[in-house]
Amino acid sequence: MEGAFTHAPNHLVGDSASAINEGDDISTLDAGESALDSEYGRGNLNGGPRRRRIGDDDDADVDDDEDAESLASQAQHVNGKPTGKAGEEEEVELPAHACAYCGIHNPGAVVKCLSCSKWFCSARGNTSSSHIINHLVRARHKEVQLHPSSPLGDTTLECYNCGTKNVFLLGFIPAKSDTVVVLLCRQPCAAMGQGSNKDMNWDTSKWQPLIEDRSFLPWLVSQPTDQEQMRARHLPPQVIARLEEMWKDNTSATIQDLEKSAGVDDEPAPVLLRYDDAYQYQNVFGPLVKIEADYDRKLKESQSQDNLVVRWDFGLNNKHLASFVLPKLELGDVKLAVGDEMRLRYTGELRPHWEGVGYVIKIPNNQSDEVTLELRARGGNENGHHGGKGGGNNNHNSSGSVPTECTHNFTADYVWKATSFDRMQHAMKTFAIDEMSVSGYIFHRLLGHEVAAAPMKVNMPRKFSVPNLPDLNGSQINAVKSVLQKPLSLIQGPPGTGKTVTSATIIYHLSKLNGGQVLVCAPSNVAVDQLCERVHRTGLKCVRVTAKSREDVDSPVSFLSLHRQVQMNDTNTELNKLNQLKAELGELSSQDEKKFKTLTRAAEREILSNADVICCTCVGAGDPRLAKFKFRTVLIDESTQSAEPECMIPLVLGCKQVVLVGDHQQLGPVIMNKKAAKAGLNQSLFERLVILGCAPIRLQVQYRMHPCLSEFPSNMFYEGSLQNGVTMQERILKHIDFPWPVQDNPMMFWSNLGTEEISASGTSYLNRTEAQNVEKIVTRFFKAGVKPESIGIITPYEGQRSYAVQCLQQAGSFKKETYKEIEVASVDAFQGREKDYIILSCVRSNDHQGIGFLSDPRRLNVALTRAKFGCVILGNPKVLSKHPLWHYLLLHFKERNTLVEGPLSNLQVSLLQFSRPKTSYRGPQRYQMASQHASQMAPSLPGGARGAPGPSGAPPARGGAPGPAQDGSVVGYIPDDVSSVHSSALGGGAALPTQYPPMFQNFQDAWPQLPPGAQRNGLPMGTGPRPSGPQSIAGDSVAASELTDATTSGGGAAIHGAGQQQPGQGGVSLAGLSIQDLNKQASLSQSDKLRRYVEGQPTPAQQLPPIGAGRHQAGPQPSTANRSMLGGNDDDAKSVSTAFASQVD
Repeated sequence: MEGAFTHAPNHLVGDSASAINEGDDISTLDAGESALDSEYGRGNLNGGPRRRRIGDDDDADVDDDEDAESLASQAQHVNGKPTGKAGEEEEVELPAHACAYCGIHNPGAVVKCLSCSKWFCSARGNTSSSHIINHLVRARHKEVQLHPSSPLGDTTLECYNCGTKNVFLLGFIPAKSDTVVVLLCRQPCAAMGQGSNKDMNWDTSKWQPLIEDRSFLPWLVSQPTDQEQMRARHLPPQVIARLEEMWKDNTSATIQDLEKSAGVDDEPAPVLLRYDDAYQYQNVFGPLVKIEADYDRKLKESQSQDNLVVRWDFGLNNKHLASFVLPKLELGDVKLAVGDEMRLRYTGELRPHWEGVGYVIKIPNNQSDEVTLELRARGGNENGHHGGKGGGNNNHNSSGSVPTECTHNFTADYVWKATSFDRMQHAMKTFAIDEMSVSGYIFHRLLGHEVAAAPMKVNMPRKFSVPNLPDLNGSQINAVKSVLQKPLSLIQGPPGTGKTVTSATIIYHLSKLNGGQVLVCAPSNVAVDQLCERVHRTGLKCVRVTAKSREDVDSPVSFLSLHRQVQMNDTNTELNKLNQLKAELGELSSQDEKKFKTLTRAAEREILSNADVICCTCVGAGDPRLAKFKFRTVLIDESTQSAEPECMIPLVLGCKQVVLVGDHQQLGPVIMNKKAAKAGLNQSLFERLVILGCAPIRLQVQYRMHPCLSEFPSNMFYEGSLQNGVTMQERILKHIDFPWPVQDNPMMFWSNLGTEEISASGTSYLNRTEAQNVEKIVTRFFKAGVKPESIGIITPYEGQRSYAVQCLQQAGSFKKETYKEIEVASVDAFQGREKDYIILSCVRSNDHQGIGFLSDPRRLNVALTRAKFGCVILGNPKVLSKHPLWHYLLLHFKERNTLVEGPLSNLQVSLLQFSRPKTSYRGPQRYQMASQHASQMAPSLPGGARGAPGPSGAPPARGGAPGPAQDGSVVGYIPDDVSSVHSSALGGGAALPTQYPPMFQNFQDAWPQLPPGAQRNGLPMGTGPRPSGPQSIAGDSVAASELTDATTSGGGAAIHGAGQQQPGQGGVSLAGLSIQDLNKQASLSQSDKLRRYVEGQPTPAQQLPPIGAGRHQAGPQPSTANRSMLGGNDDDAKSVSTAFASQVD
């Protein structure tokens, strides 16, 4: 585009002969060629190719710090001079509108951020985003203005229809007039043609976003010239990230200020595999918890929202309810959970200023965008003011009664509470100084010392199934048997394998056999409630201890909660009278209140003392009401979703027997602070124990998915060990008319080639094409008779979730209320849950920005394993196939004729060809490290001898028979993006297809501080046999997972109860092993070494005498090289949700 533009209000008008015409692809009208030529279209200005890889991406996307050298080594680029060929040019004074990153000051290439008044340019430098977009995303700013001397003048970008200035919402529509471009926001103005209300002179279907490929379109903000870019400062991403962080505290900070702090190393010490003593353990984890706490506090306290409109109501408990919409919550800037505490303030002039504090009892959902706050009934604020007596004044405020007559001019703030973090710190301190906090054996195992357990004498029950729960299958029975005989047990429960039923059965037997109380915990309230309900069915006396802030939150087990049982206790007449009086008056006199608290505490102690099982969250285990109790037995469900210090809270209450239940192939802990996550706080205790050789007992029979849906997850994430407890006939609803490509296989990957867009928050993505097709799928399901509650829509991105909800209600042909009943949520929200039908929207569709969250195999595992009867995936195969894991998933669909394209009414099998992905992927090296490290720890089975080498130097198969080399598992993929905030996934097992990529090499590059391992006996990777599909125990055989045309039979040994090799069975079965099986003589192949690592029995040479009474006697001291778990160069990552948000007790 050559002509200059004039700017009329909300229109961009050109006076050139080459004006924009309707239908023109304006994104291609560039003022000049970019100097940044590379595989991504823009190269490294320092002369070499950019080091960003496909997949180096996240929800915020610009936090791309992995390829930066130290600040000191960048001095020539950050000294404030425009560095040319060798920094030879003299220093020049830059104008005020120069880019704050690189110094480029071409008026047509710079944009002013209206939030901070800094200028940024459209060059990319060493990052994947233009400098202006980089800044907007990092700083959470959204409004910009062009330079007065630019072709378009000092235009402030805003919507022509509604005036919104959020550039992430803005797009353009070429008007039918030859000289006008209209700016409209994506929603609501451009959606559904609403923009035409003011002017019928444009077609909203041609709307395109102003930001493409993380840069403003070049006709709006031009690219700097080659010479300008060569003379600019070249800041690496790490420097940019630190500069943005510094600006949050000092808006006038300069690059020179960064140089002054360049030598300061504030990186926390990484977590270790083993610890010398509990004091070292505390010294490592304590600072990480503090870093996370400080970050969480800063994040929460920075969120204040003004000009809220409040709707008042009364709750059933006669407390005031305030409902309002939080715009920042809609944009994804903040996270909110039920039970969070918020402060509401009135700042208007109709009455004196008022302030009240309450708890969140409702968060936005498909039915409503409102947040509902229940004001506290009395005291608790800093000033100690209380309202008068009576139900109408039950509030706590700083100036009189609740202003229910006012609805406008309110402000909401988050009240940060340190409860979770304080309890973690206290638990680690207790672990260090209190010798009675845990038994000697548990103490040493938690520190990573390899010690032998004293044998536990247990009278095993004759029958393992318990009252009112389903009968157990073989692997579940084996898990129960093993747990009852060991002081420390790990149970891995893949999706749909009955983990909750198994846990409830274990709790029942532990309570009956040991006679003491069992403490049952989980990281989230939902998980605790589910397990508590199952345990209650067995007839045991259960008490659910909840936080004070959640006592009024309804749950399925409210009748079991401690406060409710106190209220239902009819024996204490005095307490009942005071309770009734408090309910009537709203508060008690000081004397009555003191007596009320004393009686309540006594009643709580009595109920807790008489309970068989006490259930609470991990953080809730630190409740003062439990402080004087000692729990010999502790079971932690979903332990892989807990950070290790969080798991320590229930463990230090005197435990002698610990059961950790979880699945490290699904999502792990969420840590907000990148430094803490990078140092290893995002790894669960379960995973560390697996690395150390503690055997996870895997449940093997899944009862959720249609066999065709379980095939890929079983082979890819669980070494082919999952068996099907349901048949194909049981998982096909023949009355549902849906266009599955293969009617007996209710799954399909629908190719959608629409492009991704940055969402309104600037930190997430949406894909309008996929959202529109999601609506078509849902409507088709409705027409076929599927109920809304049976459908779940999963997307990794909050931007897509929000857009899909609106698209369903606006474009759907059924009633809006029907679409509102469909759950649309993130992968994280669906973990541990199921729906009849799942629709997965992948969102990512770009040429060179990666696939972000999708690169995390655990995220994919969770998404693929939620459906019972059918699964539809929408995505761009061309983009997704560049990633190895998605490449194999697409092959899986393609070879089964379920990769389709075209309209839903006429789907055709796709003939799309996609190239094999690059295999130079860092993540799996962690898995190889674990397997090789485990092989060193476990050179042989007890009493076993090595088998003779197989032909051509291949390691021997189990039992000494020759066998080919075994390949490492792809389950170890660790993404180089934000999803690495979740803990690393470590797989166990071998025998994977020959076609899986040979990426498990040079693991020392990733974790250099761990001991070097042998190169797999010198054998090339990727030469092992492929596992065939598991046999369905329900009678149906599941087809083999043919990821390519090559097939083999009998890949790998499946260990069964009789210890025999079953031909045609692939993978490793971790359950079903008896002590006798482990003691049988067997030779050790490479795959067996890996099994040995997973099954974790210490060798005789490693076994130590049982620990005696003195738990602090020295265990084996690890070498320094073995201690660090995270020595690698992991990419900085950004979290997806507030850490421990739903767990604060």
